[in-house]
Amino acid sequence: MARRLAPLLFLLSLLPGLSGAELTDSRRDLIRSLFPAATMIEDKLPDFPVYPVYQLQELLGYAYESTDLSRLQGFAGKPIRMMIGLDTQGRFTGVEVLHHHEPVFLHGLGEEPLFEFVDQYEGRSLREQIVVQSSYAGKQGKTSDGDVVYFDGVSKATVSVLIINDTVLSSALKVARQKLAAFAQTAPTRARPDFFDPLGWQSLIDRGFIGRARISADDVEQQLGRPLSDYPADMEPTGGAAFSELFFAYMNSPMVGRNLLGNEGYDRFMGRLGDNDQVLLVASRGVHTHVDGNFTPGSSPNRIGLTQNNLSVEMRDLNWLDQNLALQAEGLPVFDAVNLFRVGGNAGFNPGAEASLKLHVELARNHLVSDSASFNLPVQFSGDLFETVEVAEPPGSSRQPVWVGLWQERWWQIALLVISLAVLTVFFVRQKTLSRHPRLVHRFRWGFLLFTVFFIGFYAQGQLSVVNIYTLLLALWDGFTLDVFLLDPVLFILWTYTFVTLFIWGRGLFCGWLCPFGALQEMAAWLGHKLRLRQIRVPERWHRRLILIKYPVLLGLVGTAFYSLTLAEQLAEVEPFKTSITLVFWRYWPFVAYAIGLLVIGMFIHKFYCRYLCPLGAGLAVLGRFRLFNWLDRIDRCGSPCQHCKNECGINAIRKNGQIDYDECIQCLECVVILRDDSQCVDSIIRDKQQRRQQQQAQILATDASV
Repeated sequence: MARRLAPLLFLLSLLPGLSGAELTDSRRDLIRSLFPAATMIEDKLPDFPVYPVYQLQELLGYAYESTDLSRLQGFAGKPIRMMIGLDTQGRFTGVEVLHHHEPVFLHGLGEEPLFEFVDQYEGRSLREQIVVQSSYAGKQGKTSDGDVVYFDGVSKATVSVLIINDTVLSSALKVARQKLAAFAQTAPTRARPDFFDPLGWQSLIDRGFIGRARISADDVEQQLGRPLSDYPADMEPTGGAAFSELFFAYMNSPMVGRNLLGNEGYDRFMGRLGDNDQVLLVASRGVHTHVDGNFTPGSSPNRIGLTQNNLSVEMRDLNWLDQNLALQAEGLPVFDAVNLFRVGGNAGFNPGAEASLKLHVELARNHLVSDSASFNLPVQFSGDLFETVEVAEPPGSSRQPVWVGLWQERWWQIALLVISLAVLTVFFVRQKTLSRHPRLVHRFRWGFLLFTVFFIGFYAQGQLSVVNIYTLLLALWDGFTLDVFLLDPVLFILWTYTFVTLFIWGRGLFCGWLCPFGALQEMAAWLGHKLRLRQIRVPERWHRRLILIKYPVLLGLVGTAFYSLTLAEQLAEVEPFKTSITLVFWRYWPFVAYAIGLLVIGMFIHKFYCRYLCPLGAGLAVLGRFRLFNWLDRIDRCGSPCQHCKNECGINAIRKNGQIDYDECIQCLECVVILRDDSQCVDSIIRDKQQRRQQQQAQILATDASV
């Protein structure tokens, strides 16, 4: 019940006279749902925005609103407001969503998946590294490897849940560091930039610049309570070798990095790091390495976790070690596994302070039963490597923006999209030459439309929407930041490409080639032809009136967004994109009926929605009027007398006088193909007839002259 009442209680707390630091009854009830044992809840503290919660005289923890400590914007450009409970041990007592504008939950999937996601925080600790991973969706409960805890993501809402996770963790860390003694920070340090001596591998270990930990078979057997020979896998080391031997080093330090990578390698390495990036090298050898054989490069390690100051420190593989960046120190041993991990995240990492690596060992006795053990390995480097700095946070505690991780995780999608856009650009630049090969043009167009529907649309979720325009305009109104637009790399790249090409080719390149729903309409029209359905051509005078409808629709939606973003998001359902592309028609039946209805109409009236209703197309058409070129050639006979191109233009973007209406043109290039096809273009046919007539007359004259 508290879950359902949370938004209502939040709105009541905002009534005049009830806001501010004073604790209202509605807010008190909400906090009590996070701390059921509470007997007293104090007002918000004047020096730090948290509500202390007590059971009699015992402090249970603190409740706070996320937006008081984190203003990270959601996918809609507005923060996701939550009430969060944190006990004195750094454990979450619960998270309640108060208010949000995430469209995929409000008008798509529904809010239940959102509530199920935040429910996973209850009982989890700041000492654990929480990783949101959509591939775990559908599995029961939560799985943990060492200090890493995986949360089930929400497919179709990856960006939103990652923002929630970042908001919850970053705000909770601020509370823990400010109010919980166990999480107090130590003096921040950084690597000494001028400290370097050429040393070999063993010297680096002897002087404490590289850490080393050795776990023997006896250590493992003692923790497991049984000999290693009881396990089917061959886990018994031979010849006195270690079960696992780990080495770790702070690579930002010139003393360590230059000796391990060489001068040129270290310079390249540092050049690839951001200002706050910190890197820990972990190498291991033995029968049990720090990552298993199924480890995915670029992800978090599955057998080790790093903790410092009672907080779990995020570790993520950089996947940089290759022929251009390799370990090359004198006396370097052979490792079974070696990785460079970027460390820090919300918790940050203080390289000169004590930390701990936890190695998790899990051995299966059979396919049903397994035993596990954990080993805490102290991480403490020589103090000679570091110097104390006067900053409020340890170096690297500033978490890299959420969008950086999203771009890294979707690198192959980004690469494929960029390549496809490059190919499309070359095709359009060379359209006059390529259009002399009609079969090539038609095959390329249909191949690209299929790519747009299935990859850009259904898979990569790259459907642009008028809602994106809301986000841009509201961001300009409230204070622009690029971060919110970088959250979805596919959308960002598509919007950037569309915006640039608007001033070259106009609206048509996106609407005719890159809009997934537009491509679906093309397919519906093709199916209508194949089924021999009667094609309806809207009379010219009605067509010219109906194409204007989409412009007041656009103005109404944009104007509403400044009055009520929630209402504007609801009205944006005039776009069937979310139903058809984002949710693949898996939605409440009226929305599905509307989207399918538009496609059915499109089987009779070519691209009915694009022509008359699409507010996004209207916005692009307005900007497209500032294009620099008119790429589609016209000749004297176009429109007078020839109407062939107009008759073949399914979207009716050619006027009777032969001129192209670029506001409506989708750049299908059919008229370009006709113009360069001597068997279709009337001008070419007439000129060919005239040429043959002249040749015949010349032959007659030549014959008469010979006679």
